[in-house]
Amino acid sequence: MTETQHATAAGPAPASPTAPVGANRILLGLNTFGDVGENPDGSPQPHAQALRQLLEQAELADAVGLHSFGVGEHHRQDYAVSAPEVFLAAAAARTQQIRLGSAVTVLSSDDPIRVFQRFSTVDAISNGRAEVMLGRGSFVESFPLFGLDLADYEVLFEEKLELFDKVRAQKPVHWEGRTRPALHGLSVYPPLEHHLLPTWIGVGGTPESVLRCAQYGYPIIFAIIGGQPRSFGPLADLYREAMGKYGHPAQQVATHSPGHVADTDEAAKVEFFPHWLKLRNKLGAERGWGPAGRGEFEALCAPEGALYVGSPETVAGKIVRLKKDLGADRFDLKYSSGPLPHAAMLRSIELMGTAVAPRVAELLAG
Repeated sequence: MTETQHATAAGPAPASPTAPVGANRILLGLNTFGDVGENPDGSPQPHAQALRQLLEQAELADAVGLHSFGVGEHHRQDYAVSAPEVFLAAAAARTQQIRLGSAVTVLSSDDPIRVFQRFSTVDAISNGRAEVMLGRGSFVESFPLFGLDLADYEVLFEEKLELFDKVRAQKPVHWEGRTRPALHGLSVYPPLEHHLLPTWIGVGGTPESVLRCAQYGYPIIFAIIGGQPRSFGPLADLYREAMGKYGHPAQQVATHSPGHVADTDEAAKVEFFPHWLKLRNKLGAERGWGPAGRGEFEALCAPEGALYVGSPETVAGKIVRLKKDLGADRFDLKYSSGPLPHAAMLRSIELMGTAVAPRVAELLAG
């Protein structure tokens, strides 16, 4: 069931917040995993402190007029957000306009009914600003934590996505599968007031994931953390073609990439590089990647690369290139990177809203 097919007793549903935005516009958002920072002596900060700082960051993103703020779900020592919806409810009470969502919710290891209920609650608290991004996640700590078998990785996501879609339609649910007991005509509360819950699927870059997203008619967000964003062009085209074949109305195509904005290119690189390198090599050691160095960093910071690091002019230029290469409707900057200091992240957020966003609009209008 699509957004535009739903209406309530209050009247027709409003225009979908995930409809494509046109050739001369791109929405700019932020996301973060709530990376745990460091004390001056190099020891990790308390997770509670990272969460309190995260609220300040969300407030600032709202104040400077950015489109969206997303928090990713993780269950490991270096990230503070394990319950995105709890944080988003707090952020809803301290913001006015910005959309609030996950980036992503690991649906494979959660209960689709509870995911919907938690986000419908956030939607009520925020007066209709909630959205959810569903994914399988790039980390697997949630599987043993919640007693799930990694051998069921694929079937868990497929069945839970199917069930979530039925719950999202806000009709009595009829569903059967092998990963949980069947449902026969039960309703799920609370419903959203005037619309269906905006729901994205986050994908890492496989055609199978793209086609699954199109099958459900959801907007798509590509996690582009390396290489060149333009290489995702064929996948974006595949998504749009598949949406048409399935008979769904067009939805937004978005991307997510890491980056950092400072007053100058040099300042941005100086601030960001050591934290990017530490995080990159830590994850690389876990996943069997070779060590990174300055050369890889500079290549990713180049105009065609996947790191959006630089002055407002440089970052704006890369976002405009993204719009032209992929026809992207939305770009989310992952502004946190390991123990990058809170003050540096706040400045990056400020510049995204006050300098990057207006410059992007100016360049696209021209």
